[in-house]
Amino acid sequence: MADKSLAIARAHPELNLDCDFLFEAAMLHDIGIVRTDAPGIKCFGSEPYIRHGVIGAEMLRAEGLPRHARVCERHTGAGLSLDDIVSQNLPLPHMDLLPETLEEQIICYSDKFFSKTKLDVEKTVEQVERSIEKFGQQGLERFLGWEERFKLTIGN
Repeated sequence: MADKSLAIARAHPELNLDCDFLFEAAMLHDIGIVRTDAPGIKCFGSEPYIRHGVIGAEMLRAEGLPRHARVCERHTGAGLSLDDIVSQNLPLPHMDLLPETLEEQIICYSDKFFSKTKLDVEKTVEQVERSIEKFGQQGLERFLGWEERFKLTIGN
C-alpha cells in the first residue's frame, strides 16, 4: 500500500507531496489494529475493529506524531463523516473523520486496494468501487473523485 501511495506521488510531482511523510504514514496507518478484537487477522485486543483508526491516532499522538495520527483516524472506508458516524451509531468520536490533505487522501485511496487477509493481491478499481458502494453513496463519490484525480498515475 505504501508503494502505491508513493507511485501516485512520483506520478504527480506538481502536487509537491511530502514523500517521506507519505511513506511513514502509509506504514503506520493501521497500527491501531493491534488493540482490536479481529481474530481473523490474529489481533486479540478488546476494541471493535472499526475503532482501529482512532486507536492508532491516539497511539501516534502520544508519540508526538500528530500528522501521522490524522492519517490513522481518517482512512477508514473512504473517510467517515459525522453524519455517517451518528446515523450508523458507530463507536467513534462524533466528528468528521474525512481525509483532508492530499497525503491523507492518497493513503486512504491506496488502502482500499488491499486487504489484510490477502496482502499480495491488489483489488481492481471495480472491486473497490463495489466494496465502498455497500456503505453509501457519499463514500463512493469521494473515492470516484480520487480515482479521477489519481487514475492516470498507475494501472489498476
